[in-house]
Amino acid sequence: MKKRINVVGAVLTRGKTILAAQRSSTMSLPGMWEFPGGKIESNESPQQALLRELEEELLCTAEIGKHIETTEHEYDFGIVILTTYYCSLIGDEPRLTEHSELRWVQASELDQLEWAPADIPAVERVMKDFLV
Repeated sequence: MKKRINVVGAVLTRGKTILAAQRSSTMSLPGMWEFPGGKIESNESPQQALLRELEEELLCTAEIGKHIETTEHEYDFGIVILTTYYCSLIGDEPRLTEHSELRWVQASELDQLEWAPADIPAVERVMKDFLV
C-alpha cells in the first residue's frame, strides 16, 4: 500500500496576482510549479502547518483565509493529499530558500505554468474564483 502524505499549500494573493513557486532540481517533480507549503506534522492542524512551512520555506508570515480545495493525487512515491487555502502576506516579501523561482502570476494566467498534478484542481478553482 502506498504511503499517504498530507500536505498544505498557500495560495498567496496580492490583488489579482498569485504567488507560484517552481520546484528546484533537488526536489521531487523538479521544474514544476506549486503553491508553497509542505507536510503536516502529526501534532499540527493544516493551518498551523501552513504558517510553519511559510516561515521555513519563504521566510514570511501570512494570514490564513478560506479553504480552497482538498485533492488526492497518486505519484510513484505515494499518495499526496493536498489542502490549499487562500492566504494574505503579513510583513516581509517571500524569499527564495528551497525553490528555484518565485513568481507573482496573474490569476487568469495560472494555467500557462506547468503545475504539479496535485495542484491543478486548486489552480482551476482559483482561476474560476478570480473570474468574478
